[in-house]
Amino acid sequence: MTREELIALKENRGYSVAKLSEYSGVPEGTIRKIITGESKHPRTATLNALKKVLFGDQSVYSGKTYKYAEQSAFFTNEVCEEETSYIIGSSIPTDNGDENHSSGAIHKKQGEYTIEDYLNLPEGERKELIDGVFYDMATPLNVHQEIIGYMYFEIKSYIKNNKGKCRVVISPSSVQLDCDDKTMIEPDIYIVCDKNKIRRFGNYGAPDFVLEVLSESTRSKDMRIKTGKYFNAGVKEIWYIDLKTNVLITYFKDDDYMPVIHPLEGSAGVSIYEGKLQINLSDIADIIEEYSNIPE
Repeated sequence: MTREELIALKENRGYSVAKLSEYSGVPEGTIRKIITGESKHPRTATLNALKKVLFGDQSVYSGKTYKYAEQSAFFTNEVCEEETSYIIGSSIPTDNGDENHSSGAIHKKQGEYTIEDYLNLPEGERKELIDGVFYDMATPLNVHQEIIGYMYFEIKSYIKNNKGKCRVVISPSSVQLDCDDKTMIEPDIYIVCDKNKIRRFGNYGAPDFVLEVLSESTRSKDMRIKTGKYFNAGVKEIWYIDLKTNVLITYFKDDDYMPVIHPLEGSAGVSIYEGKLQINLSDIADIIEEYSNIPE
Protein backbone atom coordinates (compact mmCIF):
# COMPACT_ATOMS: atom_id res chain seq x y z
CA MET A 1 0.00 0.00 0.00
CA THR A 2 1.52 3.32 -1.08
CA ARG A 3 1.26 6.58 0.83
CA GLU A 4 -1.18 7.90 -1.77
CA GLU A 5 -3.37 4.80 -1.44
CA LEU A 6 -3.39 5.13 2.34
CA ILE A 7 -4.48 8.78 2.13
CA ALA A 8 -7.18 7.99 -0.44
CA LEU A 9 -8.60 5.07 1.57
CA LYS A 10 -8.55 7.09 4.79
CA GLU A 11 -10.45 9.96 3.13
CA ASN A 12 -12.88 7.56 1.44
CA ARG A 13 -13.82 6.00 4.77
CA GLY A 14 -13.98 9.37 6.47
CA TYR A 15 -11.44 8.48 9.14
CA SER A 16 -9.49 11.15 10.96
CA VAL A 17 -5.93 10.30 11.94
CA ALA A 18 -7.09 9.96 15.54
CA LYS A 19 -9.88 7.56 14.59
CA LEU A 20 -7.61 5.50 12.36
CA SER A 21 -5.14 5.31 15.25
CA GLU A 22 -7.89 4.20 17.61
CA TYR A 23 -9.08 1.43 15.29
CA SER A 24 -5.67 0.14 14.21
CA GLY A 25 -3.64 0.62 17.38
CA VAL A 26 -0.95 2.48 15.41
CA PRO A 27 0.15 5.67 17.25
CA GLU A 28 -1.12 8.92 15.72
CA GLY A 29 2.42 10.23 15.31
CA THR A 30 3.40 7.18 13.26
CA ILE A 31 0.38 7.59 10.96
CA ARG A 32 1.10 11.30 10.45
CA LYS A 33 4.71 10.55 9.53
CA ILE A 34 3.54 8.05 6.89
CA ILE A 35 0.96 10.47 5.46
CA THR A 36 3.42 13.38 5.24
CA GLY A 37 6.12 11.18 3.77
CA GLU A 38 8.47 11.69 6.71
CA SER A 39 8.47 7.94 7.27
CA LYS A 40 9.91 6.55 4.02
CA HIS A 41 9.87 2.88 4.93
CA PRO A 42 7.11 2.05 7.46
CA ARG A 43 7.36 -1.29 9.22
CA THR A 44 5.40 -4.16 7.71
CA ALA A 45 3.49 -4.69 10.97
CA THR A 46 2.39 -1.04 10.90
CA LEU A 47 1.13 -1.24 7.31
CA ASN A 48 -0.65 -4.53 7.99
CA ALA A 49 -2.46 -3.01 10.97
CA LEU A 50 -3.62 -0.07 8.83
CA LYS A 51 -4.64 -2.34 5.95
CA LYS A 52 -6.89 -4.43 8.19
CA VAL A 53 -8.86 -1.30 8.99
CA LEU A 54 -8.77 0.50 5.66
CA PHE A 55 -9.62 -2.57 3.58
CA GLY A 56 -12.41 -3.57 5.96
CA ASP A 57 -11.12 -7.04 6.80
CA GLN A 58 -14.27 -8.90 7.87
CA SER A 59 -12.47 -10.77 10.64
CA VAL A 60 -11.44 -7.51 12.28
CA TYR A 61 -13.53 -4.37 11.87
CA SER A 62 -15.99 -5.28 9.09
CA GLY A 63 -15.47 -1.80 7.68
CA LYS A 64 -17.73 -0.31 10.33
CA THR A 65 -16.93 2.85 12.25
CA TYR A 66 -18.11 3.89 15.67
CA LYS A 67 -20.47 6.83 16.03
CA TYR A 68 -18.37 9.95 16.41
CA ALA A 69 -20.90 11.47 18.79
CA GLU A 70 -20.38 8.64 21.26
CA GLN A 71 -16.69 9.46 21.54
CA SER A 72 -16.74 13.25 21.30
CA ALA A 73 -18.11 13.92 24.79
CA PHE A 74 -15.07 12.31 26.40
CA PHE A 75 -12.56 14.51 24.64
CA THR A 76 -14.59 17.71 25.07
CA ASN A 77 -14.96 17.22 28.79
CA GLU A 78 -11.32 16.27 29.18
CA VAL A 79 -10.22 19.61 27.73
CA CYS A 80 -12.75 21.68 29.63
CA GLU A 81 -11.89 20.11 32.97
CA GLU A 82 -8.30 21.30 32.72
CA GLU A 83 -9.41 24.92 33.05
CA THR A 84 -11.69 24.40 36.05
CA SER A 85 -10.76 24.44 39.74
CA TYR A 86 -12.16 21.84 42.15
CA ILE A 87 -12.03 20.97 45.81
CA ILE A 88 -10.66 17.56 46.74
CA GLY A 89 -13.20 15.64 48.80
CA SER A 90 -15.88 18.21 48.06
CA SER A 91 -15.97 18.15 44.27
CA ILE A 92 -13.63 15.72 42.56
CA PRO A 93 -14.05 15.89 38.78
CA THR A 94 -14.50 12.86 36.60
CA ASP A 95 -13.67 12.29 32.97
CA ASN A 96 -17.33 12.73 32.06
CA GLY A 97 -17.87 16.06 33.81
CA ASP A 98 -19.69 14.72 36.87
CA GLU A 99 -18.73 15.60 40.43
CA ASN A 100 -18.71 13.50 43.58
CA HIS A 101 -19.41 15.23 46.87
CA SER A 102 -18.02 14.70 50.34
CA SER A 103 -16.01 17.10 52.49
CA GLY A 104 -12.70 18.91 52.38
CA ALA A 105 -11.14 22.17 51.25
CA ILE A 106 -8.09 21.54 49.08
CA HIS A 107 -8.45 23.51 45.85
CA LYS A 108 -7.04 21.73 42.82
CA LYS A 109 -7.74 21.29 39.13
CA GLN A 110 -7.30 18.40 36.74
CA GLY A 111 -3.61 17.74 36.25
CA GLU A 112 -2.70 18.71 39.81
CA TYR A 113 -3.99 15.71 41.73
CA THR A 114 -1.55 13.40 43.50
CA ILE A 115 -1.49 9.90 44.92
CA GLU A 116 -2.36 11.40 48.30
CA ASP A 117 -5.62 12.61 46.76
CA TYR A 118 -6.10 9.19 45.18
CA LEU A 119 -5.69 7.49 48.57
CA ASN A 120 -8.18 9.92 50.12
CA LEU A 121 -11.00 9.14 47.68
CA PRO A 122 -14.27 8.18 49.41
CA GLU A 123 -14.53 4.49 50.23
CA GLY A 124 -15.91 2.47 47.33
CA GLU A 125 -15.15 5.15 44.73
CA ARG A 126 -12.92 3.85 41.94
CA LYS A 127 -10.88 6.16 39.74
CA GLU A 128 -7.57 6.03 37.94
CA LEU A 129 -5.04 8.83 38.34
CA ILE A 130 -2.99 9.53 35.21
CA ASP A 131 -0.56 12.45 35.15
CA GLY A 132 -2.55 14.22 37.84
CA VAL A 133 -5.92 13.74 36.13
CA PHE A 134 -8.72 11.63 37.62
CA TYR A 135 -10.65 9.26 35.33
CA ASP A 136 -13.79 7.40 36.31
CA MET A 137 -13.81 3.62 36.38
CA ALA A 138 -17.27 2.41 35.42
CA THR A 139 -18.69 -0.78 36.93
CA PRO A 140 -17.59 -3.54 34.52
CA LEU A 141 -20.08 -5.74 32.69
CA ASN A 142 -20.28 -9.47 33.36
CA VAL A 143 -18.69 -10.29 30.02
CA HIS A 144 -15.69 -8.15 30.97
CA GLN A 145 -15.35 -9.91 34.32
CA GLU A 146 -15.69 -13.39 32.85
CA ILE A 147 -12.96 -12.73 30.29
CA ILE A 148 -10.46 -11.41 32.81
CA GLY A 149 -11.37 -14.32 35.10
CA TYR A 150 -10.66 -16.74 32.26
CA MET A 151 -7.35 -15.04 31.46
CA TYR A 152 -6.31 -14.96 35.10
CA PHE A 153 -6.99 -18.68 35.52
CA GLU A 154 -5.03 -19.59 32.38
CA ILE A 155 -2.01 -17.47 33.36
CA LYS A 156 -2.10 -18.52 37.02
CA SER A 157 -2.31 -22.21 36.08
CA TYR A 158 0.65 -21.91 33.70
CA ILE A 159 2.82 -20.19 36.30
CA LYS A 160 1.90 -22.71 38.99
CA ASN A 161 2.35 -25.77 36.77
CA ASN A 162 5.77 -24.54 35.66
CA LYS A 163 6.84 -23.41 39.13
CA GLY A 164 7.26 -19.89 37.83
CA LYS A 165 8.47 -17.01 39.98
CA CYS A 166 6.25 -14.29 38.51
CA ARG A 167 2.96 -13.16 40.05
CA VAL A 168 -0.24 -12.56 38.15
CA VAL A 169 -2.63 -10.03 39.70
CA ILE A 170 -6.26 -9.33 38.81
CA SER A 171 -8.07 -6.02 39.30
CA PRO A 172 -8.77 -4.16 41.44
CA SER A 173 -5.08 -3.69 42.23
CA SER A 174 -3.19 -0.40 42.06
CA VAL A 175 -0.04 0.11 39.96
CA GLN A 176 2.15 3.14 40.68
CA LEU A 177 3.36 2.97 37.09
CA ASP A 178 5.89 5.81 36.93
CA CYS A 179 7.06 5.58 40.55
CA ASP A 180 5.96 9.21 40.98
CA ASP A 181 3.05 10.84 42.81
CA LYS A 182 0.93 11.68 39.74
CA THR A 183 -0.14 8.29 38.35
CA MET A 184 -1.92 5.28 39.86
CA ILE A 185 -3.73 2.92 37.50
CA GLU A 186 -5.60 -0.39 37.66
CA PRO A 187 -4.91 -2.78 34.77
CA ASP A 188 -7.44 -5.60 34.46
CA ILE A 189 -4.58 -8.10 34.78
CA TYR A 190 -0.84 -7.68 35.16
CA ILE A 191 2.17 -9.94 35.58
CA VAL A 192 5.19 -8.83 37.59
CA CYS A 193 8.40 -10.85 37.73
CA ASP A 194 10.55 -8.48 39.80
CA LYS A 195 9.60 -9.12 43.42
CA ASN A 196 11.16 -5.81 44.44
CA LYS A 197 8.22 -4.09 42.73
CA ILE A 198 5.55 -5.90 44.74
CA ARG A 199 3.89 -3.90 47.50
CA ARG A 200 0.94 -4.55 49.78
CA PHE A 201 -1.07 -1.88 47.95
CA GLY A 202 -0.22 -3.34 44.53
CA ASN A 203 2.81 -2.74 42.30
CA TYR A 204 5.51 -0.07 42.35
CA GLY A 205 6.81 0.44 38.81
CA ALA A 206 6.07 -1.12 35.44
CA PRO A 207 4.72 -4.69 35.32
CA ASP A 208 6.15 -7.07 32.71
CA PHE A 209 2.74 -7.75 31.13
CA VAL A 210 -0.61 -5.96 31.23
CA LEU A 211 -4.01 -6.94 29.87
CA GLU A 212 -6.95 -4.60 29.40
CA VAL A 213 -10.43 -5.62 28.23
CA LEU A 214 -11.73 -2.65 26.24
CA SER A 215 -15.30 -1.52 26.81
CA GLU A 216 -17.36 1.34 25.42
CA SER A 217 -16.72 3.48 28.49
CA THR A 218 -12.95 2.90 28.74
CA ARG A 219 -11.86 2.28 25.15
CA SER A 220 -10.72 5.82 24.37
CA LYS A 221 -8.85 6.27 27.64
CA ASP A 222 -7.14 2.87 27.43
CA MET A 223 -6.07 3.11 23.79
CA ARG A 224 -5.21 6.81 23.61
CA ILE A 225 -3.82 7.52 27.07
CA LYS A 226 -2.84 4.36 28.91
CA THR A 227 -1.07 2.82 25.92
CA GLY A 228 1.42 5.68 25.82
CA LYS A 229 1.93 5.43 29.57
CA TYR A 230 2.68 1.73 29.28
CA PHE A 231 5.14 2.38 26.43
CA ASN A 232 6.99 5.08 28.35
CA ALA A 233 7.13 3.01 31.54
CA GLY A 234 8.70 0.10 29.67
CA VAL A 235 6.01 -2.57 30.03
CA LYS A 236 7.32 -5.53 28.01
CA GLU A 237 4.00 -6.77 26.65
CA ILE A 238 0.54 -5.21 26.36
CA TRP A 239 -2.68 -7.03 25.41
CA TYR A 240 -6.01 -5.37 24.60
CA ILE A 241 -9.11 -7.51 24.07
CA ASP A 242 -11.63 -5.40 22.17
CA LEU A 243 -15.22 -6.40 22.87
CA LYS A 244 -16.51 -4.12 20.10
CA THR A 245 -14.48 -5.56 17.24
CA ASN A 246 -13.70 -9.06 18.56
CA VAL A 247 -9.94 -8.72 18.19
CA LEU A 248 -6.82 -8.97 20.31
CA ILE A 249 -4.33 -6.12 19.87
CA THR A 250 -0.82 -6.79 21.16
CA TYR A 251 2.26 -4.62 21.61
CA PHE A 252 5.77 -5.85 22.40
CA LYS A 253 8.65 -3.76 23.71
CA ASP A 254 11.16 -5.87 21.76
CA ASP A 255 9.30 -5.01 18.54
CA ASP A 256 9.23 -1.25 19.20
CA TYR A 257 5.61 -1.52 20.32
CA MET A 258 4.29 -2.08 16.80
CA PRO A 259 0.67 -3.28 17.07
CA VAL A 260 -0.33 -6.75 15.93
CA ILE A 261 -4.03 -7.50 15.48
CA HIS A 262 -5.36 -11.02 16.01
CA PRO A 263 -8.95 -12.06 15.25
CA LEU A 264 -10.39 -13.93 18.24
CA GLU A 265 -9.82 -17.37 16.80
CA GLY A 266 -7.19 -20.02 17.35
CA SER A 267 -4.64 -19.15 20.01
CA ALA A 268 -1.97 -16.56 20.83
CA GLY A 269 1.19 -16.96 22.85
CA VAL A 270 2.33 -14.72 25.70
CA SER A 271 5.67 -13.30 24.63
CA ILE A 272 7.27 -12.96 28.07
CA TYR A 273 6.96 -16.78 28.27
CA GLU A 274 8.40 -17.18 24.76
CA GLY A 275 4.96 -18.14 23.46
CA LYS A 276 4.81 -21.30 25.57
CA LEU A 277 1.83 -19.92 27.45
CA GLN A 278 -0.92 -20.19 24.85
CA ILE A 279 -4.27 -18.45 25.30
CA ASN A 280 -7.24 -19.90 23.43
CA LEU A 281 -8.75 -16.87 21.70
CA SER A 282 -11.67 -18.92 20.40
CA ASP A 283 -12.77 -19.48 24.01
CA ILE A 284 -12.81 -15.71 24.54
CA ALA A 285 -14.84 -15.24 21.35
CA ASP A 286 -17.32 -17.83 22.66
CA ILE A 287 -17.72 -15.88 25.91
CA ILE A 288 -18.44 -12.68 23.97
CA GLU A 289 -20.91 -14.51 21.72
CA GLU A 290 -22.76 -16.01 24.68
CA TYR A 291 -23.23 -12.61 26.27
CA SER A 292 -24.40 -11.06 23.00
CA ASN A 293 -27.56 -13.16 23.35
CA ILE A 294 -28.22 -12.22 26.97
CA PRO A 295 -30.63 -9.31 27.66
CA GLU A 296 -29.14 -6.11 29.03
